[in-house]
Amino acid sequence: MHYSSHTNQSILKALAEQFQAFHKTLGTRSVASANTNPVEVEFPEKGMTFDQLNRLISEQVRPHLSASNGGRYWGFVTGGANPIATYADWLVTTFNQNVSKGGDSIASEIEQQALHWLCELFILPKTFNGIFTTGATAANVLAAFTARQYAGHQQNIDVTQSGMTGLDVAIFSATPHASMVKSLGFAGFGQNSWQKIACNPQDESMDVSALDNALTHCKCASKVVIASAATVTGTDFDDIAAIAALCKKHQAWLHVDAAFGIFERLVNGESGKTRGIELADSITLDCHKWLNVPYDCGVFLTQHMDLLKQCCDVSAPYLVTPENTLSYMSMGIENSRRFRAFPVWATLLAYGKHGIANNINSNIRHAKQLAQWLHHSDKYQLLKPCELNVVLFKPNSEVVGISSGECMANLNASGQVLLTPGVWQGEPIIRAALSNWATTDEDVTQVISALDAIT
Repeated sequence: MHYSSHTNQSILKALAEQFQAFHKTLGTRSVASANTNPVEVEFPEKGMTFDQLNRLISEQVRPHLSASNGGRYWGFVTGGANPIATYADWLVTTFNQNVSKGGDSIASEIEQQALHWLCELFILPKTFNGIFTTGATAANVLAAFTARQYAGHQQNIDVTQSGMTGLDVAIFSATPHASMVKSLGFAGFGQNSWQKIACNPQDESMDVSALDNALTHCKCASKVVIASAATVTGTDFDDIAAIAALCKKHQAWLHVDAAFGIFERLVNGESGKTRGIELADSITLDCHKWLNVPYDCGVFLTQHMDLLKQCCDVSAPYLVTPENTLSYMSMGIENSRRFRAFPVWATLLAYGKHGIANNINSNIRHAKQLAQWLHHSDKYQLLKPCELNVVLFKPNSEVVGISSGECMANLNASGQVLLTPGVWQGEPIIRAALSNWATTDEDVTQVISALDAIT
């Protein structure tokens, strides 16, 4: 089937209808779909008409999507796509810019502008720069690459050009995110290469004195420390300022995984839980979490752009970039890059610092509302005071008589909410993460009713 330009109006009309039809059901559809079977259709020889394709999507795809864009998807740390970012993302596809290098489009300059505004939003010095990535995992991969190159420089080895033969590195962390461990494997260190630093009592944050002892007695030529600004389960923050002082003393690279924790700076400023993050060598953050832009949008920031470029640059005649133009293919994993910075740029302009902070504070307020109900309920145990947007709890087995896994499965099957599991102090628990701009008081009330209905 040939789709000519005259079908554009039909496509735009159908897009608007699909948007309206999906969004008007977010409040009523099951948060997690009960039907995840593939679409019953054969691969055609000649292709469908657009009307046939659109009808198929309406009847067999849209009804079985999750409501992850709605206010009660509390699994993982999942933000919704705010209206402005959604509009901007449509334009990203419409414009279809390949942000691989500058010189032929304003898109590359908009990416730089968005990066600078993010640094301003998070009160980071102008010495930071970086690149938009597909997500926090890709950003953590770049962190592992730059830390590896830094270690190589300390040992007179150009790792990018010559490989890791002879490289002597020790990596320290307390509670690294799974994506960081994955990234260590990608970078050739190995997923099991990092050394566990003890956590503070009843906490996932790093014991700084234990790190001090490990660094002092480490015989490796180079050292890397991976700190957390909001651990994945307990939402605990490492003492970044104290860790940065130790890293400076021992000439260690400091990477801070702050995928969603960096947004705490919009609540408590530069003297809050992220105090000292401005001293890091590199930072990971995720815009498709608490900034609520569509998926496929992480950020890697570093104060050592020269090392990042050394890691990612490769020479080829067809890749030559004119002088005085940006070359994003020399700063990241991809050569071809989607214009993923645009929804961030538009969101920052449309909402401003106050609007973004208001969304953050709203999620925190709702999380504390849930935590307070759990604290007073005889059916549940609140396992940790809620300080940000994540609530840890489990059913009271003496009253409810079911495990955390069974309780979570029942709640998710109700269609009222989606929650994900975690482990806290060695036992399985339920974790609720509220990070969607669209969550309302009514959403929290509805979830509390579902929790209370568990018997």
